[in-house]
Amino acid sequence: MITPAVLDLALTAFVSLFVIIDPLGLLPIFIGLTQGTDAAHKRKMAVKGVLIGGTILVFFALLGDRFLDLLGVGLPAFRIAGGVMLFLIALEMVFDKRSKRRENNAEELKGSQSHEDVSVFPLAIPLISGPGAIATVMLLMSANKNDIVSQAAILSVLAGVLLLCLILFFAADKLEKFIGDTITHIISRVLGIVLAALAIQYILDGIKRGLLN
Repeated sequence: MITPAVLDLALTAFVSLFVIIDPLGLLPIFIGLTQGTDAAHKRKMAVKGVLIGGTILVFFALLGDRFLDLLGVGLPAFRIAGGVMLFLIALEMVFDKRSKRRENNAEELKGSQSHEDVSVFPLAIPLISGPGAIATVMLLMSANKNDIVSQAAILSVLAGVLLLCLILFFAADKLEKFIGDTITHIISRVLGIVLAALAIQYILDGIKRGLLN
């Protein structure tokens, strides 16, 4: 049964994953990486990139806590580390350093011999399933470890964000004309502020759980 609490969780998950994966921010990078190729190649790169990135995120969402157990890392420590990581990403978004780094990576890839297939690197890794996205899904799932409905809601939201990425990639040629740098920068900065608040909350939750344990 879908309760108000599950809906609130779904909204939080959507905001977190949307900000971290950043489909709107990925769009101009995808356009740059596939520039000069035909529509069929662009669709292939979009599908492969989203599928590979999604598979990695689902793996860490379902098995990430066991992986931490093998390393002897507690969830409170991971929450704090994940919160710090997300806060640093938020600062990069607010000061527009994240998009510049992505653009530099894309330019470097264009000059390499493997530029024809961009689905694995850099599209799936690290643009879609980067450290921030992996940390986010693990934190969300670990916070609802014994609640199957909540975890299903998180995975559904993740699937929705990935589907949004795929839709934007498919419509890249048309959207390129309407989404300018100014709009992209404004959205990135606003979402960066929201992400910073979420990151601080993760850190506070980690400290609280660590003290209680």
